[in-house]
Amino acid sequence: MLILLVLLVGISCIDEPETSTTEVITENTPAALLRHVVLFKFKETATAKDIQKVEAAFVALPSKIKEIKDLEWGINNSPEELNKEFTHCFFVTFDSEEGRAVYLPHPAHVEFVELLTPHVEDVLVVDYWAK
Repeated sequence: MLILLVLLVGISCIDEPETSTTEVITENTPAALLRHVVLFKFKETATAKDIQKVEAAFVALPSKIKEIKDLEWGINNSPEELNKEFTHCFFVTFDSEEGRAVYLPHPAHVEFVELLTPHVEDVLVVDYWAK
């Protein structure tokens, strides 16, 4: 019985293809995604209408800048009260640093920043390669 069990375990190990449980993703890995996280803290003087214009303008950027692969956004609702008055998070995805390099000085992005500037008190940006 023990010999049969050893044989069955051995056969099941032979049939399994070798797979790695750890995949290393670097800037050069084609599937890697560059994340550009933007947080806004609006001025107290910014009206709801001002903020809605900023939201709409940011959401429109992917239709104007083809290098943006994805965009999602939302308003902070964390119960931890650690947001330091940053209320809006925009999460932009690029597939390369070259795409981000096109986005930053792109006329549509520059126009967006000009719309945003009078209404924002502070901006926090973090870029990273998704792992």
